[in-house]
Amino acid sequence: MKPNILIIEDVPEMAELIALYLSKAEMDTTTVGTAEEGLEVIHQKVPDLIILDLNLPGMSGFEFLQQFRKEYKPIIPVIIVSARDADEDIIQGLGIGADEFVTKPFSPRVLVARVQANLRRHAETEAAIEETLRFGPYTMLVNSCVLKQGAVKVPLSTKEYEVLEFLVRNAGEPLSPEKIYNGVWKSQYGDLTAVAVYIQRLRKKIEKDPASPEYIKTIFGLGYRFDLGTVKNMGNS
Repeated sequence: MKPNILIIEDVPEMAELIALYLSKAEMDTTTVGTAEEGLEVIHQKVPDLIILDLNLPGMSGFEFLQQFRKEYKPIIPVIIVSARDADEDIIQGLGIGADEFVTKPFSPRVLVARVQANLRRHAETEAAIEETLRFGPYTMLVNSCVLKQGAVKVPLSTKEYEVLEFLVRNAGEPLSPEKIYNGVWKSQYGDLTAVAVYIQRLRKKIEKDPASPEYIKTIFGLGYRFDLGTVKNMGNS
């Protein structure tokens, strides 16, 4: 899957030039003209890397970067591309979370090389810190509490993810509703029907046929079992 690059640049000709060169390098691009539009795009899908101008209408690039670093993982690369070349601007940009500061005018080919280098470092960093569990076409990023089908994120609530992780970590073992509730909700007492509700939700999201599940199976008289043969614990991959 191609990496997705978000370009936040209010000069259309500049944004188009950057997008053209990135596209030639086999990357998908999304271009917006304001920081506010950039945040809207990110709320829908977090990009693999951001190219950010500083002089933007409305929210500045500095303000965008501060908000982005507060709300999202700090390891997602951000490259500032700006005509502002004062030491103070460069120091501020790097200090609040930019990975690189490129001054205009610049060589588009060199910018592409910098993007590629940052993407490689990002992938290596994620691989080094992220414990993963895999089953079928799915990957669980344990540290991030994220489930992906291939490269696509599967939307799960926090509790849905916790139930799924508990099932996967106990794959092959019949689990009663009481044991699941105790393991996920950290309580021996509560409404056990919640377990069945979350099992149904998960089946709708990960099973090809929820009525005939491949992964989360009902074991009569015992509870539920995650199919052991489909799980691989990859550790810190």
